[in-house]
Amino acid sequence: MKIVAFNGSPRAGGNTEVLLEAALKPLRDAGHEIIVYKLNSLEFKPCQDCGGCTATGVCIHPDAMTKMYGSIREADRIILASPIFFYSLSAQAKAMVDRCQAFWCEKYLLKKVIPAGPHGRKGLLLLVGGMKNEACKHTAEAVAKGFFRTVSVPEHETLFYGGVDAKGDIQKHPTALLDAYEAGKRLGT
Repeated sequence: MKIVAFNGSPRAGGNTEVLLEAALKPLRDAGHEIIVYKLNSLEFKPCQDCGGCTATGVCIHPDAMTKMYGSIREADRIILASPIFFYSLSAQAKAMVDRCQAFWCEKYLLKKVIPAGPHGRKGLLLLVGGMKNEACKHTAEAVAKGFFRTVSVPEHETLFYGGVDAKGDIQKHPTALLDAYEAGKRLGT
C-alpha cells in the first residue's frame, strides 16, 4: 500500500511531527511504502488562481507540488497533519491544499476522478492546537474535508488535540500518541 503524509508544521520535531510519526509507525512496521512531505521545507507557491488548470486539470506552475501531485494520485492512504493556526490549518498545509485546485478542476469540471485502486482510498487528519476550543477543530476539518474529497478520498478519520502548545506537550498528553498509533493501524487495513 502507498501512503503519502503531509506535515504542515513549520516547527521541526514539534507536536505535529511527533503525532504524525506515531501514526506512521504501524504503517512502517507493516512494510507499507511511505512518503512524507515536510511542507515548510519545500519550495512551492500558493495557488495563483490563474485558471491554467481549468481546461486540463494540470497545474501549469512547475515546483515542488509537481512531485506531490504524483504522490497524491498514486496514494492509497493520505495523512494530513497540521497545527491549528487561527482556527484553521497552517499556512503551509493550506497552501498545499489550495494548490489541489488542479484536482478540483479535473474532478468537477472534467469529470475525471482519481481511481481508488485495489486498496481503496482513505485519509487521516491530525490536528494539534494550543486552544482547547472544539470550534477550531471543526473549521480546520472543514478545509481538510474539502481537500480529501477533491483528491477522491471518500472517508477520513480526524484526531484533534487541543491545549497542546509548547514543543513536546503532545508527549505529555495521556492518550494522543497511542491514539495516533491505533489510527495508523486502522488506516493500514
